Amino acid sequence: MKSKEYLNELTGKSLAELNDELVAAKKELFNLRFQNATNQLDNTSRIKEVRRNIARIQTVMTREQKAAN
Repeated sequence: MKSKEYLNELTGKSLAELNDELVAAKKELFNLRFQNATNQLDNTSRIKEVRRNIARIQTVMTREQKAAN
């Protein structure tokens, strides 16, 4: 999924949905790091992609929190 499409998808979600998405992304990152440490990970670029997705989610969450105040 392209980053702009993903960002547009995130902006349409509520804070609770974004929080759930953030938890899922962090779990995925943990699993990817674990697989990388045990040499089971084939696509190492996925780690970078998930890290950036986590940053995007946090950015959207912060933007919505500031807009609410």
